[in-house]
Amino acid sequence: MTRGTARGGASPTPRSVDVARLAGVSQKTVSRVFNDEQYVSADVRRRVLDAAEELGYRRNNAARALASGRTRSIGVVTLGTALYGPASLLMGVERVVRETGYALRVVNTVEGDPAGVAGAVNSLLDQGVDGIVISEPIDEQAAGDEGALRVDVPVLVLGAPSPVAAPTVLTAGHGVDLAARAATEHLLDLGHATVHHLAGPQAWYAARDRLDGWRAALAAHGRKAPPVVEGDWSAASGYAAGRELAADDDVTAVFAANDDMAIGLIRALTEAGRRVPHDVSVVGFDDVPVAAYVTPPLTTMPQRFDAVARAGLTRLVHAIEHPDAAPLPASEPPVDLIVRASTAPPPSRPGPAG
Repeated sequence: MTRGTARGGASPTPRSVDVARLAGVSQKTVSRVFNDEQYVSADVRRRVLDAAEELGYRRNNAARALASGRTRSIGVVTLGTALYGPASLLMGVERVVRETGYALRVVNTVEGDPAGVAGAVNSLLDQGVDGIVISEPIDEQAAGDEGALRVDVPVLVLGAPSPVAAPTVLTAGHGVDLAARAATEHLLDLGHATVHHLAGPQAWYAARDRLDGWRAALAAHGRKAPPVVEGDWSAASGYAAGRELAADDDVTAVFAANDDMAIGLIRALTEAGRRVPHDVSVVGFDDVPVAAYVTPPLTTMPQRFDAVARAGLTRLVHAIEHPDAAPLPASEPPVDLIVRASTAPPPSRPGPAG
Protein backbone atom coordinates (compact mmCIF):
# COMPACT_ATOMS: atom_id res chain seq x y z
CA MET A 1 0.00 0.00 0.00
CA THR A 2 1.27 3.48 -0.88
CA ARG A 3 0.77 5.85 2.03
CA GLY A 4 -0.68 9.34 1.65
CA THR A 5 -1.32 9.06 -2.10
CA ALA A 6 -4.14 11.20 -3.51
CA ARG A 7 -5.93 11.06 -6.86
CA GLY A 8 -3.83 11.93 -9.90
CA GLY A 9 -0.63 10.67 -8.22
CA ALA A 10 -0.14 13.76 -6.03
CA SER A 11 1.22 13.16 -2.53
CA PRO A 12 0.11 16.10 -0.37
CA THR A 13 1.25 16.26 3.24
CA PRO A 14 -1.41 14.53 5.34
CA ARG A 15 -3.32 16.72 7.78
CA SER A 16 -4.99 16.02 11.10
CA VAL A 17 -8.38 16.10 9.33
CA ASP A 18 -7.20 13.19 7.15
CA VAL A 19 -6.21 11.24 10.26
CA ALA A 20 -9.61 11.97 11.82
CA ARG A 21 -11.45 10.80 8.69
CA LEU A 22 -9.48 7.51 8.47
CA ALA A 23 -9.80 6.80 12.21
CA GLY A 24 -13.51 7.67 12.25
CA VAL A 25 -13.16 10.31 14.96
CA SER A 26 -13.36 14.09 15.22
CA GLN A 27 -10.42 16.38 14.53
CA LYS A 28 -10.62 17.44 18.18
CA THR A 29 -10.07 13.83 19.24
CA VAL A 30 -6.97 13.65 17.05
CA SER A 31 -5.70 16.78 18.77
CA ARG A 32 -6.39 15.26 22.18
CA VAL A 33 -4.46 12.12 21.31
CA PHE A 34 -1.40 14.01 20.09
CA ASN A 35 -1.54 16.39 23.04
CA ASP A 36 -1.59 13.32 25.30
CA GLU A 37 -4.73 14.54 27.05
CA GLN A 38 -6.88 12.43 29.34
CA TYR A 39 -10.38 11.13 28.60
CA VAL A 40 -9.39 9.33 25.40
CA SER A 41 -10.00 5.59 25.48
CA ALA A 42 -7.17 3.19 24.69
CA ASP A 43 -9.08 1.90 21.64
CA VAL A 44 -9.62 5.38 20.19
CA ARG A 45 -6.01 6.35 20.89
CA ARG A 46 -4.80 3.24 19.07
CA ARG A 47 -7.03 3.93 16.06
CA VAL A 48 -5.77 7.48 15.77
CA LEU A 49 -2.11 6.46 16.06
CA ASP A 50 -2.58 3.64 13.53
CA ALA A 51 -4.26 6.05 11.10
CA ALA A 52 -1.47 8.58 11.56
CA GLU A 53 1.15 5.92 10.88
CA GLU A 54 -0.68 4.69 7.78
CA LEU A 55 -0.92 8.20 6.34
CA GLY A 56 2.59 9.20 7.36
CA TYR A 57 1.17 12.06 9.42
CA ARG A 58 3.48 14.14 11.61
CA ARG A 59 2.12 16.76 13.95
CA ASN A 60 3.27 20.31 13.34
CA ASN A 61 5.37 20.89 16.43
CA ALA A 62 6.29 24.43 15.39
CA ALA A 63 2.64 25.45 15.20
CA ARG A 64 1.95 23.59 18.40
CA ALA A 65 4.75 25.47 20.17
CA LEU A 66 3.31 28.80 19.04
CA ALA A 67 -0.13 27.83 20.31
CA SER A 68 0.97 26.34 23.62
CA GLY A 69 4.04 28.42 24.44
CA ARG A 70 6.07 25.21 24.66
CA THR A 71 8.56 23.64 22.24
CA ARG A 72 8.04 20.04 23.38
CA SER A 73 11.77 19.73 23.94
CA ILE A 74 13.92 18.80 26.93
CA GLY A 75 17.55 19.81 27.24
CA VAL A 76 20.24 17.67 28.83
CA VAL A 77 23.54 18.88 30.28
CA THR A 78 25.98 15.99 30.55
CA LEU A 79 29.71 15.36 30.78
CA GLY A 80 31.18 14.42 27.42
CA THR A 81 32.68 11.07 28.41
CA ALA A 82 32.55 7.40 27.46
CA LEU A 83 32.72 6.29 31.11
CA TYR A 84 30.11 3.64 31.81
CA GLY A 85 28.05 5.48 34.43
CA PRO A 86 27.48 8.87 32.72
CA ALA A 87 27.10 7.27 29.28
CA SER A 88 24.57 4.71 30.53
CA LEU A 89 22.57 7.36 32.33
CA LEU A 90 22.44 9.51 29.19
CA MET A 91 21.22 6.52 27.16
CA GLY A 92 18.48 5.95 29.72
CA VAL A 93 17.43 9.60 29.53
CA GLU A 94 17.36 9.46 25.72
CA ARG A 95 15.11 6.39 25.71
CA VAL A 96 12.62 7.87 28.16
CA VAL A 97 12.49 11.29 26.48
CA ARG A 98 11.68 9.66 23.13
CA GLU A 99 8.84 7.73 24.76
CA THR A 100 7.34 10.93 26.15
CA GLY A 101 7.13 12.50 22.68
CA TYR A 102 9.53 15.31 23.52
CA ALA A 103 12.56 16.23 21.43
CA LEU A 104 15.96 15.90 23.11
CA ARG A 105 18.69 18.51 22.97
CA VAL A 106 22.04 17.57 24.47
CA VAL A 107 24.92 19.88 25.41
CA ASN A 108 28.15 18.25 26.59
CA THR A 109 30.40 19.77 29.20
CA VAL A 110 34.16 19.27 29.37
CA GLU A 111 35.97 18.10 32.50
CA GLY A 112 38.06 20.93 33.89
CA ASP A 113 35.79 23.75 32.72
CA PRO A 114 34.25 25.48 35.79
CA ALA A 115 31.86 27.50 33.61
CA GLY A 116 30.74 24.46 31.62
CA VAL A 117 27.38 23.84 33.31
CA ALA A 118 26.33 27.50 33.26
CA GLY A 119 27.25 27.81 29.58
CA ALA A 120 25.40 24.61 28.71
CA VAL A 121 22.27 25.66 30.60
CA ASN A 122 22.26 29.08 28.93
CA SER A 123 22.65 27.43 25.52
CA LEU A 124 19.62 25.24 26.15
CA LEU A 125 17.54 28.16 27.43
CA ASP A 126 18.40 30.06 24.24
CA GLN A 127 16.93 27.12 22.32
CA GLY A 128 13.65 27.46 24.22
CA VAL A 129 13.59 24.08 25.96
CA ASP A 130 10.64 23.35 28.27
CA GLY A 131 12.75 21.64 30.93
CA ILE A 132 16.37 20.76 31.67
CA VAL A 133 18.07 17.59 32.92
CA ILE A 134 21.47 18.15 34.55
CA SER A 135 23.56 14.99 34.58
CA GLU A 136 26.87 16.60 35.50
CA PRO A 137 28.86 14.31 37.83
CA ILE A 138 31.78 16.60 38.67
CA ASP A 139 31.97 19.40 41.22
CA GLU A 140 33.67 22.18 39.27
CA GLN A 141 31.96 25.33 40.47
CA ALA A 142 34.13 28.27 39.61
CA ALA A 143 35.79 30.16 42.44
CA GLY A 144 33.96 33.40 43.14
CA ASP A 145 30.61 32.22 41.75
CA GLU A 146 27.86 34.37 43.19
CA GLY A 147 25.04 31.94 43.89
CA ALA A 148 23.25 29.51 41.64
CA LEU A 149 22.33 30.18 38.03
CA ARG A 150 18.65 31.15 37.81
CA VAL A 151 16.40 29.53 35.20
CA ASP A 152 12.66 29.74 34.60
CA VAL A 153 11.90 26.16 33.53
CA PRO A 154 11.66 22.97 35.64
CA VAL A 155 14.98 21.25 36.25
CA LEU A 156 15.84 17.62 37.04
CA VAL A 157 19.26 17.02 38.63
CA LEU A 158 20.67 13.48 38.54
CA GLY A 159 22.91 12.32 41.36
CA ALA A 160 24.28 15.69 42.45
CA PRO A 161 23.36 18.91 44.27
CA SER A 162 21.51 21.39 42.07
CA PRO A 163 23.78 24.05 40.50
CA VAL A 164 20.75 26.14 39.48
CA ALA A 165 17.78 27.87 41.06
CA ALA A 166 14.45 27.22 39.33
CA PRO A 167 10.70 27.31 40.10
CA THR A 168 10.84 23.51 40.32
CA VAL A 169 14.03 21.57 41.03
CA LEU A 170 13.65 17.79 41.11
CA THR A 171 16.27 15.20 41.97
CA ALA A 172 16.86 11.53 41.14
CA GLY A 173 19.72 9.07 41.34
CA HIS A 174 20.54 9.68 44.98
CA GLY A 175 21.07 7.00 47.61
CA VAL A 176 24.49 6.04 46.24
CA ASP A 177 25.90 6.30 49.76
CA LEU A 178 23.33 3.73 50.95
CA ALA A 179 24.34 1.37 48.14
CA ALA A 180 28.03 1.76 49.05
CA ARG A 181 27.19 1.13 52.68
CA ALA A 182 25.38 -2.10 51.73
CA ALA A 183 28.34 -3.24 49.63
CA THR A 184 30.70 -2.65 52.57
CA GLU A 185 28.36 -4.35 55.03
CA HIS A 186 28.29 -7.45 52.84
CA LEU A 187 32.02 -7.85 53.42
CA LEU A 188 31.74 -7.15 57.14
CA ASP A 189 28.90 -9.67 57.45
CA LEU A 190 31.18 -12.29 55.89
CA GLY A 191 33.47 -11.81 58.90
CA HIS A 192 36.18 -9.47 57.62
CA ALA A 193 37.73 -7.38 60.38
CA THR A 194 37.65 -4.27 58.19
CA VAL A 195 37.23 -3.26 54.56
CA HIS A 196 39.66 -1.21 52.51
CA HIS A 197 38.35 1.24 49.92
CA LEU A 198 39.57 1.91 46.41
CA ALA A 199 37.90 5.28 45.83
CA GLY A 200 37.10 7.18 42.66
CA PRO A 201 38.39 10.71 41.97
CA GLN A 202 37.03 12.94 44.70
CA ALA A 203 35.95 15.74 42.36
CA TRP A 204 33.11 13.39 41.38
CA TYR A 205 29.95 13.48 43.50
CA ALA A 206 29.47 9.71 43.07
CA ALA A 207 32.98 8.97 44.34
CA ARG A 208 32.39 11.08 47.45
CA ASP A 209 29.02 9.43 48.07
CA ARG A 210 30.58 5.96 47.87
CA LEU A 211 33.35 7.02 50.22
CA ASP A 212 30.74 8.33 52.68
CA GLY A 213 28.77 5.08 52.53
CA TRP A 214 31.90 2.99 53.13
CA ARG A 215 32.85 5.11 56.14
CA ALA A 216 29.32 4.98 57.54
CA ALA A 217 29.25 1.18 57.36
CA LEU A 218 32.58 0.84 59.18
CA ALA A 219 31.54 3.36 61.85
CA ALA A 220 28.24 1.55 62.43
CA HIS A 221 30.17 -1.66 63.05
CA GLY A 222 32.73 0.03 65.30
CA ARG A 223 35.59 -0.47 62.82
CA LYS A 224 38.35 2.01 62.12
CA ALA A 225 38.56 3.11 58.49
CA PRO A 226 41.88 2.14 56.83
CA PRO A 227 43.69 4.66 54.61
CA VAL A 228 41.90 5.28 51.31
CA VAL A 229 43.54 4.52 47.97
CA GLU A 230 42.24 6.77 45.17
CA GLY A 231 41.96 5.82 41.51
CA ASP A 232 40.59 7.53 38.42
CA TRP A 233 37.81 5.02 37.49
CA SER A 234 40.11 3.14 35.08
CA ALA A 235 41.19 -0.50 35.29
CA ALA A 236 44.79 0.73 35.09
CA SER A 237 44.37 2.77 38.27
CA GLY A 238 42.77 -0.26 39.93
CA TYR A 239 45.76 -2.35 38.92
CA ALA A 240 48.15 0.22 40.42
CA ALA A 241 46.14 0.27 43.64
CA GLY A 242 46.09 -3.52 43.70
CA ARG A 243 49.87 -3.71 43.63
CA GLU A 244 49.95 -1.40 46.64
CA LEU A 245 47.25 -3.27 48.59
CA ALA A 246 48.69 -6.71 47.76
CA ALA A 247 51.80 -5.85 49.75
CA ASP A 248 49.74 -5.57 52.95
CA ASP A 249 48.95 -9.01 54.38
CA ASP A 250 46.27 -7.49 56.61
CA VAL A 251 44.12 -6.59 53.57
CA THR A 252 41.39 -9.24 53.26
CA ALA A 253 38.52 -7.20 51.77
CA VAL A 254 38.31 -4.27 49.33
CA PHE A 255 35.31 -2.28 48.18
CA ALA A 256 36.12 -0.61 44.84
CA ALA A 257 34.11 2.43 43.75
CA ASN A 258 33.51 0.99 40.28
CA ASP A 259 33.84 -2.31 38.45
CA ASP A 260 36.66 -1.27 36.11
CA MET A 261 38.92 -0.46 39.05
CA ALA A 262 37.84 -3.69 40.77
CA ILE A 263 38.84 -5.71 37.70
CA GLY A 264 42.27 -4.07 37.58
CA LEU A 265 42.63 -4.63 41.31
CA ILE A 266 41.88 -8.35 40.97
CA ARG A 267 44.51 -8.71 38.24
CA ALA A 268 47.18 -7.13 40.44
CA LEU A 269 46.22 -9.21 43.48
CA THR A 270 46.35 -12.41 41.41
CA GLU A 271 49.76 -11.57 39.98
CA ALA A 272 51.01 -10.96 43.53
CA GLY A 273 49.83 -14.42 44.63
CA ARG A 274 46.83 -13.08 46.60
CA ARG A 275 43.90 -15.27 45.52
CA VAL A 276 40.45 -13.77 45.10
CA PRO A 277 38.34 -14.52 47.08
CA HIS A 278 40.37 -17.04 49.15
CA ASP A 279 42.84 -14.42 50.40
CA VAL A 280 41.14 -11.13 49.47
CA SER A 281 37.46 -10.48 48.74
CA VAL A 282 36.55 -7.73 46.25
CA VAL A 283 33.27 -5.90 45.66
CA GLY A 284 32.74 -3.52 42.73
CA PHE A 285 30.06 -0.99 41.84
CA ASP A 286 27.96 -0.54 38.64
CA ASP A 287 27.53 -4.11 37.33
CA VAL A 288 29.12 -3.44 33.94
CA PRO A 289 28.25 -6.11 31.34
CA VAL A 290 31.62 -7.86 31.66
CA ALA A 291 31.42 -8.14 35.48
CA ALA A 292 29.70 -11.53 35.36
CA TYR A 293 32.37 -12.98 33.04
CA VAL A 294 35.69 -12.00 34.61
CA THR A 295 37.63 -14.47 36.77
CA PRO A 296 36.27 -14.74 39.35
CA PRO A 297 32.82 -13.29 38.49
CA LEU A 298 32.56 -9.98 40.32
CA THR A 299 30.27 -9.28 43.27
CA THR A 300 28.96 -5.78 42.59
CA MET A 301 26.32 -3.18 43.36
CA PRO A 302 24.28 -2.50 40.20
CA GLN A 303 23.12 0.95 39.19
CA ARG A 304 19.60 1.00 37.70
CA PHE A 305 20.19 3.77 35.17
CA ASP A 306 17.00 3.17 33.20
CA ALA A 307 14.89 3.16 36.35
CA VAL A 308 16.49 6.38 37.60
CA ALA A 309 15.96 8.08 34.23
CA ARG A 310 12.33 6.93 34.01
CA ALA A 311 11.46 8.03 37.55
CA GLY A 312 13.13 11.40 37.11
CA LEU A 313 11.77 12.16 33.62
CA THR A 314 8.24 11.20 34.65
CA ARG A 315 8.40 13.83 37.37
CA LEU A 316 10.00 16.42 35.06
CA VAL A 317 7.38 16.01 32.31
CA HIS A 318 4.63 16.27 34.93
CA ALA A 319 6.18 19.52 36.20
CA ILE A 320 6.37 20.90 32.64
CA GLU A 321 2.80 20.02 31.74
CA HIS A 322 1.22 20.79 35.11
CA PRO A 323 3.16 23.80 36.41
CA ASP A 324 0.61 24.60 39.11
CA ALA A 325 0.36 21.06 40.48
CA ALA A 326 2.39 19.63 43.34
CA PRO A 327 5.45 17.62 42.21
CA LEU A 328 5.02 13.88 41.91
CA PRO A 329 6.63 11.98 44.83
CA ALA A 330 10.21 10.85 44.37
CA SER A 331 11.18 7.20 44.18
CA GLU A 332 14.54 5.47 44.01
CA PRO A 333 15.44 1.95 42.77
CA PRO A 334 16.04 -0.65 45.49
CA VAL A 335 19.53 -1.37 46.79
CA ASP A 336 20.21 -4.92 45.67
CA LEU A 337 23.77 -6.29 45.74
CA ILE A 338 24.61 -8.96 43.14
CA VAL A 339 26.69 -11.59 44.93
CA ARG A 340 29.03 -13.59 42.72
CA ALA A 341 32.28 -15.45 43.32
CA SER A 342 34.68 -12.61 44.24
CA THR A 343 33.65 -12.51 47.91
CA ALA A 344 33.99 -15.08 50.70
CA PRO A 345 34.74 -15.23 54.44
CA PRO A 346 38.26 -14.11 55.37
CA PRO A 347 41.08 -16.66 55.40
CA SER A 348 41.65 -18.35 58.73
CA ARG A 349 44.68 -17.09 60.59
CA PRO A 350 46.99 -19.62 62.26
CA GLY A 351 46.84 -19.40 66.02
CA PRO A 352 49.89 -18.84 68.25
CA ALA A 353 52.26 -21.77 68.66
CA GLY A 354 51.63 -23.75 71.82
